[in-house]
Amino acid sequence: MAKLHRASEPDVLKPLLERATLSPDSRSRVLGHASGLLADLRAAQAKGWVNQFLQEYRLNSSEGIALLSLAEAFLRVPDPETADLLIADKLGEADWRNHTGRSSSKLVNMATWGLVVGRVLVREGDGGPLRRLIARSGEPFVRQAVGAAMKMMGEIFVMGRTIDEAMRRMRKPDHKGFTASFDMLGEAARTYADADRYFQAYVGAIDAVGRDPAAGHSISVKLSALHPRYEVAKWDDCVPALTEMLEALSVQAADKGIALTVDAEESERLEMSLDIIGTIAGLPSLRGWDGFGMAVQSYGKRARPVVQWANDLGRTMNVRLVKGAYWDSEIKRTQVEGLDDYPLFTRKAATDVSYLAVVKDMLAAEHIRPAFASHNALTVATIMEWAGNSRAFEFQRLHGMGDGLYERLVREQGYHCRIYAPVGGHRDLLAYLVRRLLENGANSSFVHQLADERLSEEEILADPVAKIASVGGTRHPSIPLPKDLFSPGHRNSAGIDLNDRVVLETTRKAVTTPLAAATLRASDGAGTVTVDDAITRADAAFPAWTRTPVEDRAACLDRLADLIEANRDELMAICVQEAFKSIPDAIGEVREAADFCRYYANEARNNLRSIELPGPTGERNTLHIEGRGVWATIAPWNFPLAIFVGQTVAALVTGNTVVAKPAPQTPLIAARAVALAHEAGVPRDVVILVPGGPEVGAALTSDPRIQGVAFTGSTATAKRIARTLLEDDARAIVPLIAETGGINAMIVDSTALSEQVVADVIASSFRSAGQRCSALRLLLIQEDVAEHMIAMLSGAMDTLTLGDPGDPATDVGPVIDQAAYDRLMAYRDRTRSQWVKTLNVPPGTEGLFVPPTLIRIDAIEDLNQEWFGPILHVATWPAGKLVETIRRINAKGYGLTMGLHSRIARAAEVAEAEAAVGNLYVNRSMIGAVVGSQPFGGERLSGTGPKAGGPHYLYRFCAERAVSIDTTSAGGNATLLSLDEGGM
Repeated sequence: MAKLHRASEPDVLKPLLERATLSPDSRSRVLGHASGLLADLRAAQAKGWVNQFLQEYRLNSSEGIALLSLAEAFLRVPDPETADLLIADKLGEADWRNHTGRSSSKLVNMATWGLVVGRVLVREGDGGPLRRLIARSGEPFVRQAVGAAMKMMGEIFVMGRTIDEAMRRMRKPDHKGFTASFDMLGEAARTYADADRYFQAYVGAIDAVGRDPAAGHSISVKLSALHPRYEVAKWDDCVPALTEMLEALSVQAADKGIALTVDAEESERLEMSLDIIGTIAGLPSLRGWDGFGMAVQSYGKRARPVVQWANDLGRTMNVRLVKGAYWDSEIKRTQVEGLDDYPLFTRKAATDVSYLAVVKDMLAAEHIRPAFASHNALTVATIMEWAGNSRAFEFQRLHGMGDGLYERLVREQGYHCRIYAPVGGHRDLLAYLVRRLLENGANSSFVHQLADERLSEEEILADPVAKIASVGGTRHPSIPLPKDLFSPGHRNSAGIDLNDRVVLETTRKAVTTPLAAATLRASDGAGTVTVDDAITRADAAFPAWTRTPVEDRAACLDRLADLIEANRDELMAICVQEAFKSIPDAIGEVREAADFCRYYANEARNNLRSIELPGPTGERNTLHIEGRGVWATIAPWNFPLAIFVGQTVAALVTGNTVVAKPAPQTPLIAARAVALAHEAGVPRDVVILVPGGPEVGAALTSDPRIQGVAFTGSTATAKRIARTLLEDDARAIVPLIAETGGINAMIVDSTALSEQVVADVIASSFRSAGQRCSALRLLLIQEDVAEHMIAMLSGAMDTLTLGDPGDPATDVGPVIDQAAYDRLMAYRDRTRSQWVKTLNVPPGTEGLFVPPTLIRIDAIEDLNQEWFGPILHVATWPAGKLVETIRRINAKGYGLTMGLHSRIARAAEVAEAEAAVGNLYVNRSMIGAVVGSQPFGGERLSGTGPKAGGPHYLYRFCAERAVSIDTTSAGGNATLLSLDEGGM
């Protein structure tokens, strides 16, 4: 099972296709049943205003997307200014008038007219007649109307705000014959307080449901809601803790005589989930209880083995089969991490095939009590066909979806259907609501197809087995394998699946094994070459290297990328032991170095060729791109492999020779990289390593033979280099490429989802111990939501682990050296009275650890220096002042990175127009720029440009030479003589 999720899609699907295939007779009966179910579904849609509303505003329309986006954010916005901006943003551009009068439902048409009026209001401005009329009435009309509409949507998809309210609602006539599985809303805890609150909610829910066990209701539990660090790297901490909590809930449920199901999680948590579930299933104290169960997602390639695993536990297990809820995020994560293959199927029809194959397994299993969650009439009809007269299973559907599909089956044919019923405040439902609507409203989903009047019944009920067989089970063509993500340009670097516990342990051993003696000697003779000798050798090697065809130089870079990946474990070990990189940061370092090599090789092949330019007849004009000479590359310690390699290979592939100086703290990794470059075919005198401190850098940059400098480091050092390059009047004017730091700010408004903000702030501020150029230094939260977000951020900081960077559980390692430690600790001491939150270094922890610290400041202007470590400053900004806030940040003079968290699209447009930064990140973390996707570099005090890993970077290393030849002096333009225009 462990490796199946990385197997090729056709290989995984082959046995599933065989298992899911219907005989012709069965297919005929299934179509007959499905046709009747379709009729019931359509009849229900025609009756219910909710169904008609969702049909009118589909997710593939701008209006549907606008409503969904508004619902996701509106109820959590406390201030009227931002609420109005959000309404204007979502209602202002869509064509609501086109929907007036189209529905047979009066309620839908009334809602549409409300949206039309709202659009007029938000577009006409403060001086419009309708706006003046409403202002005179003293009512915030649109805001109240939208708030009421969003709460109405909450009623549709949430069973109740409390468990008691949800149970009362289940007793209403429209739920007659149905049971419920109540899910206390909360998909992911960010703090231990969150986890405790969710745990107590489950305890209360079990107690409430247990007061009436005869009703048959059950509870669904999501493990990620019970621990803020439910991650493989935290296995030793979270698995025992979750097992203990789940045992307590299970014992309580067993005592009450009700069922409890563990919900499905993302694929990277599967093995942890099985470990926890298996332990609970094996408890002797629960052997007499047959209410324990789990959910399985059929879009995962491991769905069948998981069901077999559940059956082999040797006790009755309730298994809920679902299609899957995390498809988009799992696709993206696999691509970002450069893994071998996807853990799930890339075609909707393949998921349906998997679902049917697993259905057949579950119906035949000895120890499984099946539950089939589906809104697909064809799937339901197939289950009925395979089950025959049996009713020893249940169907399940989501509350608010699938009305009409099961009513006749439950009330007339004796089938059992359970409603998956979310419980919680409407403000808490929003992320859940969006995911469920997207999951069930995608263009390829049955729910969407049912609402599309253009599709025939035959198309809606098409056999998924036939669909997949017709394409040979191949992956969806629009979803390339991670290695092909940047094709045809360059191959994506290979990652490591750190969510595989075996792989993670193997990696830990590799990176903590003491470095080899050869590595410790700083291989390749580094340190024995003086700066003068290195420049002399590189200068002599330049003519031959610059005449080497660009294809040959690029081939050296490709070979170097391959060697970097082949020596990944060793390079990661040096990063961990020399630069104190964590394991995820070390693999990121190796991957980025390989990506730089392949990206610049591809860019050089495509762009560094001579170009024929237009001109008058009898004249030949050519632009040649050549190397400049000897370049000095000066790399930092915080990215000692990636930036060192990136700067160096950019200079090499453009035809320059290089004298490369690493940071004095990290000479070993640089020496190993240069040795690999020589192994890849770069001549030994074309790239030469000169380790050392500031004196080596000064000697390099002051030598007039240096024809360019690529530097990454502090702003002060960059300025000194710039002055050095200009001091000698006799010296050539040479380019300086500088990437320096910044006071990087993130702006958060009241529409932002606090859980997402906190996760991104933690990563941006404290990953790599805050020692990234792009790291977040100044968090600016809209004052209306600041206290809540700061409290959640403080709680999330409590979940961080300080320790050995080679330990997978470590979040924050030591800072680089004593000087950095002393500087940061002195600053912390000076600001002690402003601390909002700080952590303690565990006793006995070896290394120079600066505790992650959150410092409150009064205003943006109070922070005027970059503090290069795990120190974050927080201030507030007033609603409606986004432009002014960005301009105040700009006024500090830096311009590296900026972040924005907002659900208002116009806010992102404003930030894009106003932010004077090299990299703007919206609704994501501010670190981890990807070569070729997010070219990285700053402006003003944060660098000279161009951007590393971008399409313009190589040109700054080049000299451009234009040649113009008058061909008329040597006989004219011969091509004119071939033109046949009738003679003289």
